[in-house]
Amino acid sequence: MIDLLAPFQYEFMQRAFLAALAVGLLCSTMGTYVVLRKLSFIGDGIAHASFAGIVIAYLKNFDYYIGAAIVAVITALGIGFVHRRGRISLDTTIGVLFTGAFALGVFLMSRQRSYAIDLQSFLFGDILGVSHGDLWLILGLSVAIAIATVVLFRGLLYTSFDPVVAEASGIRSGVVEYVLLVMLALTIIVSLQAVGIVLVAALLVTPAAAAYQLTDRFAPMMWLAAALGVISTVGGLYLSYFARSSSGATIVLLATMLFFVALGIKYIRTRRSRVMKPMG
Repeated sequence: MIDLLAPFQYEFMQRAFLAALAVGLLCSTMGTYVVLRKLSFIGDGIAHASFAGIVIAYLKNFDYYIGAAIVAVITALGIGFVHRRGRISLDTTIGVLFTGAFALGVFLMSRQRSYAIDLQSFLFGDILGVSHGDLWLILGLSVAIAIATVVLFRGLLYTSFDPVVAEASGIRSGVVEYVLLVMLALTIIVSLQAVGIVLVAALLVTPAAAAYQLTDRFAPMMWLAAALGVISTVGGLYLSYFARSSSGATIVLLATMLFFVALGIKYIRTRRSRVMKPMG
């Protein structure tokens, strides 16, 4: 008989579950703004750009995640600046800057004759390797971003639906956009340990996209996204223990499955409402 509580007896798994809970809540909550603003590409872009920071940190011998955070924030601010001042579409701006930053990382790494850095853990995540220091960093950044979200809630909400009206109401939409980009950059860095550069965009977008299928109201969407995010991260980590699979991949696959479940529920609701209309 399978011991269902087996994963919780190990200290490294306990840390991993706490990190998964924080990442699930944070990514799905911020993902609500990403989905509403149609910024799905930005998660993938900033995550890949952070690779340059990891390489620079390796070459200069300091913490990889600090390096990734610095480059991610610079890239996020650069995206906002070029988009607003250069009047270039957001997806084009993201494509140019993230590929440039990623290429810089590959260029710097290619100049080294040998290197001892384990790139696989950064590409696909290693949540089982979360240390006490990593956990405190994840929790600290999560709390800081959550506080910023609460403080800027009105501005983030209004600018997500109608930036022009928000500006007319006295909200500085430009400042709010820059702050949101920085918050997204830090959210992505927090999530790298869980799912890695390749999969982080899915964790940022998929739970919120699933919630969007079930409701068209902002507050319920955010709560649903948070619940689906936690189920994806904690549930995916739990399943990966028994399946002996990659935790990051299992988390994203579970999130994807939940998205299609939500899509199915939406389809059933739509069909039912069409059937009921003539009867009314």
